[in-house]
Formats: sequence, structure tokens, C-alpha cells
Amino acid sequence: MDLLRENLEAYLKGLYGKELSLLSVRKLGETIPTAEDVKGFGYGSPLMVDYQLPGKKGSCVLSTMRVQHGFGHDHFSDRARILIWQNATFSRLPKHVRSLDVGYFTSDGRLVSAGEASEYFLLMEKIEGKEYFFDLERVKEEGATDLDHERVIALSDYLALIHSTKKDCPPLYQRKIRETVGDGECIFGILDDYPENTTFLDPDELQEIEKVCVEWRWRLRSKAHRLSMVHGDFHPWNIMFREGTDFSVLDRSRGEWGEPADDITALAMNYIFYSVQKSLRLTGDLKDLFELFFENYLEKTGDDELLEVIAPFFAFRAVVVASPTWYPLLSDDVRRALFNFLENVLASERFNYRDVNAYLD
Repeated sequence: MDLLRENLEAYLKGLYGKELSLLSVRKLGETIPTAEDVKGFGYGSPLMVDYQLPGKKGSCVLSTMRVQHGFGHDHFSDRARILIWQNATFSRLPKHVRSLDVGYFTSDGRLVSAGEASEYFLLMEKIEGKEYFFDLERVKEEGATDLDHERVIALSDYLALIHSTKKDCPPLYQRKIRETVGDGECIFGILDDYPENTTFLDPDELQEIEKVCVEWRWRLRSKAHRLSMVHGDFHPWNIMFREGTDFSVLDRSRGEWGEPADDITALAMNYIFYSVQKSLRLTGDLKDLFELFFENYLEKTGDDELLEVIAPFFAFRAVVVASPTWYPLLSDDVRRALFNFLENVLASERFNYRDVNAYLD
């Protein structure tokens, strides 16, 4: 990216007043300043900026983060988070260099201040529809219709389509696996929220689950060829159906690229969840929909390897739906069945989607 002198000067005038004039810029550590535009700015080389105000001169350092994959810096939002945090905290530590502002570059090269922000918001378009979990509640009580089968096909077709877009970037895949196990929104974070001395768990059971999940992390980290476009939180509350099989999705989460098993389990776990609430088994029409979902996806993608990597993602979704915080009205026998499922799946080399009840025992 080229940093234009006029854009930098306009930004500084917004901070310090219209009487400011930009004198020069130079890469930090260099001694020869320039009054020209800076070519290739943004690759990790901070700039020393000199400016003139009425009655005094001033200097400041302008820096950005180098774009790189790995170390949690993969996405634009990662780098924004770090810079926003630095702006908020540098000046709170004694003897630390002060942050004067934090901002962002627009697509046309302008510098925009965000230093006064206290919270961020998102403005989205409005869509019509009804969340898919209403369908699952109805199927649980009344049974499935032809439309329910058509919608399962539409959902699995959709995932097969987006997962067909691949990306060659091993650090991103390793990050996805790492975060599924250790992130605050995923397995470790959800388990930290479980209350002490739960009646449906043995004393050291959560600790043992975490150990097995770490083993799965190391088993999967070499599977980077599977890195695909994903939704990241493809559960029934994030799917809005209108007439027939017309739907939209909401709240894409945790990165643009990941493991297809994450999307598969986010939805498939709920067919199990609704059925277990009624019979502690996967039975009837919910069983049919669950198996149809897998069969259609596997037919469309040919991704047989999915069944060998799916275990920790099922574990993540199971600890969510078994959570006393998120689902406080569940009975202990339902929660126990869900933990039976996740522990038996974690103990299996390959998931058999046609025999879910064996994992619930």
C-alpha cells in the first residue's frame, strides 16, 4: 500500500487542527527524511512523522501490523483487535510509550481515526424468515413432512457447495483445530462455564475430556488439505427459512476458512439433541433426517475422510447443547446421554453416522 502525503496530512489535521502542516516522513531508524509519498507502507516498517504546528514542531510514529498467517494474525480483524487493545492500554502502564490514536485505512488510502471508540457495532440488512429450530421442534412432536426432507437436502447441498472452495494455508487450518479445542467460545471455554459438582458428571470427567481433545488436536493438525470455506456456526438458530427450501444464514463466526466438520456437526448435533430430549435415543423421523443429511453430503462431496476427523467437532457441539447455562431446563439423563455420545465418539477412530445410538449408550 502506498501512503499518500495528502492523506496523512489530512488525518493529522483531524487530530491536531487545521493549522498543522506535514514536514516529512521516514522509516524508523533511517536518518534521511522525505516529503514525498511513501511507497509500500504497511509491511511492518514504522514511520517517523514530523509536523509543524503554530509555535512548535512535533513528531509521532505511525505503524501497522504486517499481514502474515500464523500466530493469531491471519485475519484483518485479528490485527484490528491487537491495535485497538494497544491503544487502550499503552498509556495505562507506567513508563510505557503513549498511544496517541488508533485508526484504519480505507480502500482508497485515507486514514480514519477510531481512537474514541468504546464499543463497536454491526449494521445488517433485514431478512424475512423463520429459524430452522422451529422445524426441529415440530418434527420432534409431530413427525416430518416431505418438505422437511427437502430442506435437509437443501442444507447439505449448501454445505457441499461452500466446502468445495479450498485454500492452501496450513497455519489457518491448524488455527481452526487449535481454537476448536482451546478457544474461549469453544470446548475449553464452554467447559470452564460448567458449574462445580454437577450431578451428571464424574469428578474428573471434564478434565479427561479435555485431555482427549488435545490428543485429537495433534491428530488433525496435519490435515491442512481439508481447509475449506466455512460458515463457522451453522446451527438451526442461524438458518432462516422462507417458503419451501429458500433460506438465508446468519452470524458467520470464527473465521472464513476452517474444517468442514465444524459446519456439519453444528447442524447434525441438533437432530440428535431434539430426539434425545424425547427418548434418550436418536429415533424416528429425526434419525431419518440425520442420516439423510450425512448421506447427501457425502454423496455430493465424496469426503469420506470427514468421518475420521469429525470427533472433536461433535464434542464441541455436544458440550454446548448439554450446557446448564445455555439449556438450563434439560434433565440430567438427557445431559448424561449427550456426554455418553461425545465421549464415545472421541474414543472412536471413525464415526458411524448410521449407528448413533451405540454412542449414546
